[in-house]
Amino acid sequence: MRGSQMKHKCGFEVKHRRTSLWMRMTRRWALGVMAAAGIVGVVPRSNAEELKAAAGAIRAEGILKHVRVLASDEFEGRAPGGVGEEKTVRYLVEQFKSMGLKPGNPDGTYVQQVPMVGATATTELKWTGSGGIETLQTPQDFVAWAPRFESMAEVQASELVFVGYGVVAPEYGWDDYKGVDVKGKTLVMLVNDPPIPDPKDPSQLDATQFKGKAMTYYGRWTYKYEIAAQKGAAAAIVIHETGPAGYPYFVVVNSWGRENFGLKPAAGATPPVMAASWISLDRARKLFVDTGKDFEALKRDARTPGFKPIPLGVKADFKIQSQVREIESRNVVALLEGSDPKLRNEFVVLTAHWDHLGRDPKLTGDQVYNGAVDNASGTAALLQLAEAFTKLTPRPKRSIVFLAVTGEEQGLLGAKYYASHPLYPLNRTLANINIDGLNLWGRAKDVVIVGRGSSTLEDILEVAARSQDRVIRSDAEPEKGFYYRSDHFEFAKVGVPALYLHVGTQFIGQTSDFGMKKRAEYTEKDYHKVSDEVKADWDFSGGVEDTRLLMEVAAEVANGEVYPSWKEGSEFKAIRERSLGRGPR
Repeated sequence: MRGSQMKHKCGFEVKHRRTSLWMRMTRRWALGVMAAAGIVGVVPRSNAEELKAAAGAIRAEGILKHVRVLASDEFEGRAPGGVGEEKTVRYLVEQFKSMGLKPGNPDGTYVQQVPMVGATATTELKWTGSGGIETLQTPQDFVAWAPRFESMAEVQASELVFVGYGVVAPEYGWDDYKGVDVKGKTLVMLVNDPPIPDPKDPSQLDATQFKGKAMTYYGRWTYKYEIAAQKGAAAAIVIHETGPAGYPYFVVVNSWGRENFGLKPAAGATPPVMAASWISLDRARKLFVDTGKDFEALKRDARTPGFKPIPLGVKADFKIQSQVREIESRNVVALLEGSDPKLRNEFVVLTAHWDHLGRDPKLTGDQVYNGAVDNASGTAALLQLAEAFTKLTPRPKRSIVFLAVTGEEQGLLGAKYYASHPLYPLNRTLANINIDGLNLWGRAKDVVIVGRGSSTLEDILEVAARSQDRVIRSDAEPEKGFYYRSDHFEFAKVGVPALYLHVGTQFIGQTSDFGMKKRAEYTEKDYHKVSDEVKADWDFSGGVEDTRLLMEVAAEVANGEVYPSWKEGSEFKAIRERSLGRGPR
């Protein structure tokens, strides 16, 4: 009943006021119950129709239009610091401007400068043992780079020491170093976490150790080099294995066998190792055979907490000559200001990385790593989300930040820089929702959460997914460590609750194994290859549904009465509570 009609019915008006008060009190009580139950951030979907109408702006043709531009040869693979970046940044800024979004940087621009150092290296690796001097071949045997970004990096006669998985994890009672001094040495280590068998069922992994099947941060290559630097090692070599790494060796070659980027080191930070390297599994096996060691036996030993570092009786010589340049790469950022005068100073950040691997002139034929799926598709979805939010009436109470970050392929650099140089206070940033690769294979019955069980954003997602008659599932391949491989992780590390979806596994009208087959096919044929281009058989219907789903989650957070929070057991919960001072609301 309209207000003008209620004015003539005083008795009903009083009753209505009392009813509204009761409803508000009931709603607050319900929110308190949900908060106590850990369902923090779930709020009634009060503007469902308006949201549905605005989400209609997210369409297959709109996503495809942006992907065709961003993944075109003209954009040269969107590498930082070149023509591809210039064209990409210009395109993104133009799109945000055309939507009427405000500049996302408080300085009045749509960009955040990200100072980087790039290095294109010529590498040599030799090792000397009882059999003489052996020269390794790049890239078939190894790839290497100089993380300190110096024009010349040399490691001479550095003793090779096998340190198992190279992990120091006090919470698991694990230390692969056992107090052994490895300063100045070259560490050889296995990728991923130590796979500890379940004592009750040796065919399974012990869920109480390193999260069982799921990879922890200790398993990531970034951690391996970080701990080596902390221990004072001169160099670190990671042995590649496709299963534990989560990708074939060619991904290593295509990712690190070209210009590499890093952020300018902060003053007082621990300097990285002089040389960082991967070696192929075949070359690693040969190394162990040549030194009289049993590689498989040492791997088994490395799975036990009693493992101790083992000198290999070989000395390594690295020589890395680099063409070094400093660049100002850019995050692109736009702002939809919230409608509530007080809450507009709180933020929801939506991210996708715009960069890819660029162009390789050494290749014959196709030289451009177009990165259509990775991540022109995610960036296109971000643009569609931005456009849809401009059509939402009323606007969300809190502000929405649309952040297209640089340098993800180089180690989440743009997100890392934003997390350490935030444009908006992190303790007033309620959530990060990240898109890295869109479903382009059709509609899925399920919604896959990477790192499921981490935050209450998942509870909001689950409510929203019901409106699409979909169910929530965990990542089918947690051992590949996807949670640590995209930009949301940098937000998580500073305490901001983060949500990252993966392509579903159960596709409508397809066989039960269709989703996993398509995932494996993409990894084998297109991931970090020049063949990651727009495909004629793409079906955007699932990607559209996922993007609309993320819009609903973002809107619920932006209008909600309770801050999203990390769930009990999350390694990020304490960080968040410290940043908020008094814990989540």
